[in-house]
Amino acid sequence: MSIAPSLASLLLICSLLFLSVSADSFYQNFYVTWGGERPQVLQNGDLLTLSLDNASGSGFESINEYLFARIDMQIKLVPGNSAGTVTSFFLSSQGQLHDEIDFEFLGNLSGDPYILHTNVFCQGQGNKEQQFYLWFDPTADFHNYTILWNPQVILFLVDGIPIREFKNLESNGIPYPKSQAMRVHSSLWNADDWATRGGLVKTDWSQAPFIASYKGFRASGCVWLSGNSNCNNDVDVNTWLWQQQLDYAGQGQMQWVQTNYMIYNYCTDFKRFPQGLPPECYLTGDA
Repeated sequence: MSIAPSLASLLLICSLLFLSVSADSFYQNFYVTWGGERPQVLQNGDLLTLSLDNASGSGFESINEYLFARIDMQIKLVPGNSAGTVTSFFLSSQGQLHDEIDFEFLGNLSGDPYILHTNVFCQGQGNKEQQFYLWFDPTADFHNYTILWNPQVILFLVDGIPIREFKNLESNGIPYPKSQAMRVHSSLWNADDWATRGGLVKTDWSQAPFIASYKGFRASGCVWLSGNSNCNNDVDVNTWLWQQQLDYAGQGQMQWVQTNYMIYNYCTDFKRFPQGLPPECYLTGDA
């Protein structure tokens, strides 16, 4: 685990180089981590598909590591009866005390809505789940999913609409992921012991192979190279790096999503936390 630099020194280092990965080649930006021949890169590198059958799922991860980034990916989820499957898109460091920022899409029976599961880990500790239904069919077409992670805030966005904001509250003694470089990961796997209705609905392997599709990857990030995080700290170039919170319009959009589509918030689960909710819940107004 690297030692966290001060924000000033980090941004001084970041001024050395800015690397923005274009959306034109999965060959250049990712490598397959598991699944044998199940992951397929198609259309000259513009499209990647993951496959799940009763023998194995599959996954990939980015070649680059980032210490702060805005990551965008367009995903079309498994159609039809996807109960028991999980499609994930997330940032993660390595090791037991890892940091992680999660999108997970929990499969469904045909006609039921997908559940979008989000979580934030710091030093191996998560338990910060929020879950949502989506306001569209995520299997009919590609939709854009964004993780914005900077020293001040983590934002989760769907088609440019913020659904969740996790602020840096270290001044209040709450850990925040800022010292470990993370890679972009994605996987498609079987989790029928918990994914659909708490594990009541099992994967129907007669529907296999299950396939999720990816395109349009973009990363504006501070790339971790040889122990340094390299990016451009020009506020006019990297507005994402300096964003401290949602603006008024963004707060309104997030409130619309959370009012109409949020189905679980750890900050309102008093049964789960009988001794008191996590402290950030009271500081952010989510409780």
